[in-house]
Amino acid sequence: MLAILSPGQGSQSPGFLNSWLEDAALKSELKRWSDHIGLDLIALGTTADGEEIKNTANAQPLIVAAGLLAMKALGDIAFDVSAGHSVGEITASATAGVFTYDDAMALVRERGLVMAVAASQSHTGMSAVLGGEREEVLEAIAELGLIAANENGAGQIVAAGDLIALAQLGDNPPAGARVRSLAVAGAFHTHYMQPALSHLSNFAQEMSVSDAKVQLLSNKDGEVVSHGQEALDRIVSQIANPVRWDLCMETLADLGVTAVLELPPAGTLVGLIKRTLPNVETLALKTPDDLVAARDLIARHSGKMSA
Repeated sequence: MLAILSPGQGSQSPGFLNSWLEDAALKSELKRWSDHIGLDLIALGTTADGEEIKNTANAQPLIVAAGLLAMKALGDIAFDVSAGHSVGEITASATAGVFTYDDAMALVRERGLVMAVAASQSHTGMSAVLGGEREEVLEAIAELGLIAANENGAGQIVAAGDLIALAQLGDNPPAGARVRSLAVAGAFHTHYMQPALSHLSNFAQEMSVSDAKVQLLSNKDGEVVSHGQEALDRIVSQIANPVRWDLCMETLADLGVTAVLELPPAGTLVGLIKRTLPNVETLALKTPDDLVAARDLIARHSGKMSA
């Protein structure tokens, strides 16, 4: 059983789309999406520096576009499960057939813009807490008035909230843990994003959706979501609520997934899978050079369902 995984914000790096855009058809498609959403995705994926692609309004469309381009490069493939981390849930839903790729790009453009505005209204950020006992880490986060915005499994919990409180967490980490500041512009997946919810909800109301063609996992609770409208509603509410990637990985195990293929910018989710589900075969699709291996993985592990 094969799962396609789609990464979230922070997975991008300068120039990571250069090799993909050597394919004229993929470059043309990215140009079309750029025109569709009013953002130069080609420049962002090839020549933009780290600071420019860290900007929320740029990063989110770029990450989703990268995953969708890779799906186009793979062609008509069969797979069984689709799951994405944070903004990657938009990629995952599009690959599962919930909405079109064009609508995915329009949605993620709006998401990035409204979250950037919400982030600018407070002095907040996010830090990864690596290691330590889960309950002790959660207690330390709560004591400082911070929020566990991401529970990623494999001993990784992301705290979000006030920058001063995050600094205090870094100065006095929980026992056995270390704290690493993340290069993001705000406290995503917390109540600080509440101002963005109504805007994104209004935008989503105009979208057409279909039921998922494969098993689609939700960041909210790791559950399989089949109804298209529910999937879209969860994507909207997700921006102000925690991401439970740990529960998504539990569901991957419960479903009997035997292999995962991570779409670009790939590497982060495969790393978590390797530490949490060591018996699952993994492949990070980073460049077109990985396409042959990806197709081999698909042929050996995918079921009869296709999207």
